[in-house]
Amino acid sequence: MQSHRLLSTVAAAVLLATVTARADRPNIGSPAPAFSLPDSSGKMVSLADYKGKYVVLEWTNPGCPFVQKHYSSGNMQRLQAEFTRKGVVWLSVDSSAPGEQGALPGGEARKAKGEMYKDASALLLDPEGAVGHLYGAKNTPDMYIIDPEGKVVYEGAIDSIASADAGDIAKATNYVQASLDEALAGKPVEKAQTKPYGCSVKYKK
Repeated sequence: MQSHRLLSTVAAAVLLATVTARADRPNIGSPAPAFSLPDSSGKMVSLADYKGKYVVLEWTNPGCPFVQKHYSSGNMQRLQAEFTRKGVVWLSVDSSAPGEQGALPGGEARKAKGEMYKDASALLLDPEGAVGHLYGAKNTPDMYIIDPEGKVVYEGAIDSIASADAGDIAKATNYVQASLDEALAGKPVEKAQTKPYGCSVKYKK
């Protein structure tokens, strides 16, 4: 009996932790949490600056193999270029803590913006992890789409195949592409929530 109660308690704790973790992520249709972060040149950028526009938040880590999959193939740059031409704001957010994989201090951030992230609207630096935790970002990449009213209309994975193999990109359903196409056409996002995959965000310990 005691063993049964212990198992029940553990199961309840796991369920509560799962529910809490999910609750930390903004709900679809809810207002996106407000934030301000410095970009790669040190300029402060606020989500409120882009009210009235679609905004993509892309959690990134240039050292992560899952991120490299989408950048080495040109897939992420293609999406950034295609949708920024259509008026979408694309913000790449690096929440890696100083000294951790993917951290981009000073000149490294400026160089990364000019090369790897050249097609993004901005590369934002979140070394304390405050904004990453605000959004419940867990992986790199981890994707969010915010509509012109400031509401979250998509959150989750970039696509449907959770691998670091660039060869899988062509076979996968690109959730971000599909969601933006639907939203820009005035349609509801059909698959608004998926499970993100990739490296864990290298938050400050």
